[in-house]
Amino acid sequence: MPDMTPNLAPLRRALLSVSDKTGLLDLARSLASRGIEILSTGGTARTLREAGLQVIDVADVTGFPEMMDGRVKTLHPMVHGGLLALRDNADHAAAMTDHGIGAIDLLVVNLYPFEKTVAAGADYNTCIENIDIGGPAMIRAAAKNHAFVTTLVDTEDYAALLAELDANDGQTSLVFRTRQAQIAYARTGAYDAAVSTWMAKAIGEPTPRRRVFAGTLRQEMRYGENPHQSAAFYTDGEARPGVANAIQHQGKALSYNNINDTDAAWELVSEFRQGPACAIIKHANPCGVAQGDTLEQAYSRAFDCDRTSAFGGIVALNQELDGQTARAITQIFTEVVIAPGVTDEARAMFAAKKNLRLLTVPGLADPASAAVAYKQVAGGLLVQDRDNGIPQDFRIVTKVSPTEQQMTDLRFAWSVAKHVKSNAIVYVRDGATVGVGAGQMSRVDSAMIAAKKAERMAQALGLPEPLTKGSAVASDAFFPFADGLLEAAAAGASCVIQPGGSMRDDEVIAAADDAGLAMVFTGMRHFRH
Repeated sequence: MPDMTPNLAPLRRALLSVSDKTGLLDLARSLASRGIEILSTGGTARTLREAGLQVIDVADVTGFPEMMDGRVKTLHPMVHGGLLALRDNADHAAAMTDHGIGAIDLLVVNLYPFEKTVAAGADYNTCIENIDIGGPAMIRAAAKNHAFVTTLVDTEDYAALLAELDANDGQTSLVFRTRQAQIAYARTGAYDAAVSTWMAKAIGEPTPRRRVFAGTLRQEMRYGENPHQSAAFYTDGEARPGVANAIQHQGKALSYNNINDTDAAWELVSEFRQGPACAIIKHANPCGVAQGDTLEQAYSRAFDCDRTSAFGGIVALNQELDGQTARAITQIFTEVVIAPGVTDEARAMFAAKKNLRLLTVPGLADPASAAVAYKQVAGGLLVQDRDNGIPQDFRIVTKVSPTEQQMTDLRFAWSVAKHVKSNAIVYVRDGATVGVGAGQMSRVDSAMIAAKKAERMAQALGLPEPLTKGSAVASDAFFPFADGLLEAAAAGASCVIQPGGSMRDDEVIAAADDAGLAMVFTGMRHFRH
């Protein structure tokens, strides 16, 4: 912890230079009413003057005009000396007197909108011109000298500053200044991270020597995966539609596990862009995925894959949630429902379910879009491209070829298997999962578990036989031996899709031929750990 003396520091002179003018005039008027002298630059000074406020141009303080299209204006000892001088250091005080440097007690700066410029798809040179230089330099200087100087970089902190001044007779406490310094350094760090990440992509550097990740706090949480773990949710500015930019219409705050599972559900249902589709997720794995003629039918078919696991699950829909589908969903306890939109009838239907979280997202996520995914390990980060691979060549390797309907189910099963924890086995029939085996150490066990679940659901639904009979089965990675494939055949599968590439592919193909199965190789694996 920092030494808490001196505790209170008065504000006599402030430098305001902001790109985002939100709340600027109210802040400046309040500072002026307290007798605080205001220095400013460029567009900020012009905005303040037009509002009738007295402003001193930084150029008048430095003795140099703004030059080089505004690239040079605050990089000067008259500015940085005023920010960095230790007020209780005799040598610093003497230097200020000798050179006529006035102290700057408050710095209010928000940076050129680099992130927004990149997000808007601007060209390289435009992005370069939106890299702020003077702003980060001043922020770092003021934050370093937080023993005496207050630094504000976010518009949402303006009210907190004014409350601080009211509480302390025009002064700020060291606790407040220290907190703002931390926020300031986090902002410049995130800004530099955005610039370096953009530049690496712009020059085609997939593995830069240093990679920086940054996030903005979206939500504090009661706990993480378990009650003894603290947690928070940060957004990284990615524009990809998903839980990070969803609108929550009702229900209590999302938990750590809710967010993790909802993300998994949304990414999965976004695979299906033609016709109504539903994915139900439990513990980041799908317990039912289906398409239908209507959204209600898609939900019902997904629910019938594994009704037990669907209890307390996450429901993701690829179309606007309607009243009939909402009525069906409310028949059991559901944690979260996420969809691209919601009708008034559906919203009214959910209103009675106070604990059900309802989220809407502006469009489906593009499963083929490029992005970076990362995972923390002890001492480092594993970084890779998001699994956006879509096979271009489905190769039939058996004597029997799949029918058109079987090929449709094989493609469906393959899309689902991509989102199931490895080892993954997925049985599909007529556009709906009928058995899912996830996260087993043995592929044989995954095939067996999925088939067993299908048997139990057949009994519960009063069906004469499990729906795995005549189904298509997908394996996220190759069958290293024929035993996993034979387990699927025993469950009644009629066709198989898998990457291929095993040393024993010939044995597996021969086993498929002996069992009368059609088998397709994708040449692409979808491990998910």
